[in-house]
Amino acid sequence: MTHPYWLDEPAPPLPRRPLTGPADVAIVGGGITGCSCALALARAGLAVRLHEAREVASGASGRNGGFALRGGAAAYDVAVASMGHEAAREFWRLTEDALDRLEGVAGDAFNRTGSLRLAADDEERQELRAEFDALRADGFAAEWFDELEPPLDGRFAGAILHPGDAVLQPARVVRRLALAAAEAGVEVREHDRVASLADVDAEQVVVATDGYPSGLLGALEGLIVPTRGQMVATEPIEELRFERPHYGRHGFDYWHQRAEGQILAGGFRDVDMTSEFTDREETTPAIQSALEAFVAELAGRPVEITHRWAGIFGLVPDLLPVVGRVPGEERGWVAAGYSGHGNVLGFLCGELVAAAIRGMPAPELAFLDPARLV
Repeated sequence: MTHPYWLDEPAPPLPRRPLTGPADVAIVGGGITGCSCALALARAGLAVRLHEAREVASGASGRNGGFALRGGAAAYDVAVASMGHEAAREFWRLTEDALDRLEGVAGDAFNRTGSLRLAADDEERQELRAEFDALRADGFAAEWFDELEPPLDGRFAGAILHPGDAVLQPARVVRRLALAAAEAGVEVREHDRVASLADVDAEQVVVATDGYPSGLLGALEGLIVPTRGQMVATEPIEELRFERPHYGRHGFDYWHQRAEGQILAGGFRDVDMTSEFTDREETTPAIQSALEAFVAELAGRPVEITHRWAGIFGLVPDLLPVVGRVPGEERGWVAAGYSGHGNVLGFLCGELVAAAIRGMPAPELAFLDPARLV
C-alpha cells in the first residue's frame, strides 16, 4: 500500500558499460536531473558515471504527481517582481522549450493536456488573475475561466488554463532518459551510494538529489529543505473528469485522472505542516485521511485507495532552483531545489548544469547561483 503508483511499471534493463578509467563527470542521483545531465554530457563526448543509491527513478522522480508544467514554483507575476521582467520572461520561455524537448524524449509517457490552476477563494482568484494578466501581457498563452463545470463549480472561484502543460508517467520518462544515457556511453551504477566527494573518481561531480540529503553539498547542506509530499491513487473511476493536471489552494491540492480512470491526488501538507519538513518517505494518517476524503468528494462517492506513498522534494525560500558550482567545493556542482516543480525544471536544470560544466553557462544561471543561499 505504500508503493508508488508510477513504480508498478517494470523497469527496462540498462546496458552495463563500465568506464575504463576516471570519469570526466560523476553524477550523484538517478532521477530526472541526473539522467538529463548525464545524457547531455555524454552526447558532448564526455566520460560520465552516474551513481544512484537505489534504482533509477526511485526517488522523487518516481513519486510525484506526474505534472509537466511550464515556469517555476512561483507565479509568473511574482517571478517578474523578484527576478526582473526580462529574466523571468526568458526563464519561462526556457521551461516551455524544455517541455517540448521532454515530449520528444518521453514518447507515449507524455500527454499534452494543458493544466488548470484553480482558485479556492476570492483572494486566490485575485492572485491568479494577476498572473493571468501578466502572462498575456508578455505574450504567453493562457485562458481564464470564471465558471467551471461540475464537479469543480461551487468549489473553485476561477481558474487559469495553461494550454501547453502536460501529464506524464514520470518513472517511465526517467528510465527512458537513463537508457538513452547508457546507450550514449554513460556508466549507470545503481545501488551505489556516494558518501563523500573524496570517494568519487572524477574531475567534476554533480549532486542531483533535489531534496534528498546527500551530505555532499558543503556550505549548502540543509539550505535546500527536504519536504515531503504524500499521494494516493484510487481504483478506476468510470467517468473521466480530470484528465489534465489540476492544482489549487496555492498548490496544497493537486490531482489528475489517468486514461484508465484512476484518480491520483496529492497535497494537504497544511493539515500537519510541521511533520512534512522531513526526508522520511513515510505516509501519515492525518494527511492520508484528508486525501482519501478529497478523492471521495471528487469521485462523488467513497472509492478504494489502491496506492499510498510519499516522496521528498527540495524547498528553497525564493522558489528558484539551485544550479551551479557548490560554494567552496572545487569539483562540486549542484542542480536541485525545484520546490515541487521538478519534472520540467529537473530536466532543464540537468541540461543547464551540463552546459555550464562544458564552459557554456546560460545567462539565467546568475539567478540560480547556489551562492545566493549562503
